[in-house]
Amino acid sequence: MEWVETTGNTLEEAKEAALDQLGVAEDDAEFDVVEEPKQGLFGRTRGEARVRARIKPSTPRGKTERRPRREKGAEKSGERREQRPRTNSRNSDRPAREPREPREPREKVEVDPAVVGQAATDFLVGLVSAFGTTGDVKVHREEGEIEVRVEGTELGLMVGPGGATLLAIQDLTRVASQRRLGDQDSRLRIDIAGYRERRREALSRFANKVAEEVKETGSARMLEPMSSADRKIVHDTLVEFDGVSTRSEGEDPRRRVVVEPA
Repeated sequence: MEWVETTGNTLEEAKEAALDQLGVAEDDAEFDVVEEPKQGLFGRTRGEARVRARIKPSTPRGKTERRPRREKGAEKSGERREQRPRTNSRNSDRPAREPREPREPREKVEVDPAVVGQAATDFLVGLVSAFGTTGDVKVHREEGEIEVRVEGTELGLMVGPGGATLLAIQDLTRVASQRRLGDQDSRLRIDIAGYRERRREALSRFANKVAEEVKETGSARMLEPMSSADRKIVHDTLVEFDGVSTRSEGEDPRRRVVVEPA
């Protein structure tokens, strides 16, 4: 798989943009940090984050060695038959197998975003039916960004605790549409029952409240582990908040935001 290069205000934002282009989850991608934003005065950052990413190459499984078959009648008769010495494949007359050539990277193709949106819609319509509920699936496109929304009632099962099921459905939809069609340019997002907007508003209020406490007490505050999308909301909310700065630490899925005095 060829590398893609993306930028963002933070490393998390640049990685999220790369995942959107590749259409995979973070565990299925590998990253190479090209450039990190530099820390400036008063907690502000200068420059931008730049990363290279690609889908992790699949490694073929090694073949398990077979046990030699037991010859019939050997146990019954009690006789111990002489085992033939194994022939070393290196010494046999069989020609050595040539090493397998690496796969050629998938060729980048131009895909109409409308086709990607339709493929995502078809997949989600079937998924809604499989969940045993009802809902309308609508596509909203703006340049290279595609948002497919599932609207209706009793869709909580498709959202899941903290939006976990929604994120899994988004990954599946990207595979069923973007990766199947070879699209690497569109940014595809899924929203169900308006969860993303409600989550953004709730996280923004929470982030501002934490920032006020940090500013008053002068003590840093470590938030609970969050997804990359939620961490981005916190970073974006507090980027213009005077007196505090934010950073992320830890490894996924336990990576979290730290809000500290600037």
